[in-house]
Amino acid sequence: MLSLQGQFTFTADRPQLHCAAFFISEPEEFITIYLDLVSMDCQGGDFLQVFDGWILKGEKFPSSQDHPLPTTERYVDFCESGLGRRSIRSSQNVAMIFFRVHEPGNGFTVTVRTDPNLFPCNVISQTPNGRFTLVVPHQHRNCSFSIIYPVMIKISDLTLGHLNGLQLKKPTAGCGGKGDFVELLGGSGLDPSKMMPLADLCYPFHGPAQMKIGCDNSVVRMVSSGKHVNRVSFEYRQLEPYELENPNGNSIREFCLSAL
Repeated sequence: MLSLQGQFTFTADRPQLHCAAFFISEPEEFITIYLDLVSMDCQGGDFLQVFDGWILKGEKFPSSQDHPLPTTERYVDFCESGLGRRSIRSSQNVAMIFFRVHEPGNGFTVTVRTDPNLFPCNVISQTPNGRFTLVVPHQHRNCSFSIIYPVMIKISDLTLGHLNGLQLKKPTAGCGGKGDFVELLGGSGLDPSKMMPLADLCYPFHGPAQMKIGCDNSVVRMVSSGKHVNRVSFEYRQLEPYELENPNGNSIREFCLSAL
């Protein structure tokens, strides 16, 4: 996994059949991957694909529900397009390359650059601790902020297009027909659409409201109708081992343990 800009070269010293490189930048950045040089035998089964997002253990981030492009359009395959398309820009702060190289000495060189993203939507946090404000300005889209650690999340401010309160999710409850809300999710995989909804925040409020999520992956997800400017500010910190051993308060640990 790389979080650095620059030029990178991979040269196989033996057959490399199941490989990937993960790229991550700051939350407020796009990633552009430039294919500088590719030496591969596509006819012999080699391939190089750039993916707009991350895939891990069969799960995608952003999920298909949250990404602006269909899944098939998120792949750029060198063996199909050649160097006719030399650069690929991600829609968020993560991207990756899948590759297979059979012949020693073959490989590729890429340059990785970042550009500002004024309204970051889908984000994977580089760190287990931090703070962030997610803003969706009059756009009909869903945005997920993913933290790949068990964390305590403290929401300090939520602005939505409609009235005050935090409600824990019940099997038949939730934010109903409201088109603008925030949900807290937890799970063991990468795809927010496959995670357990833990709490809905349906109305604006000035916090704090906090929840302990003892899952491998914790997500703050905003659903927006496009009719309003929605904003949620939160901070997060990784849970200490003793906090996972002794859950109390607003804690969702049992689900995550049973899901592993």
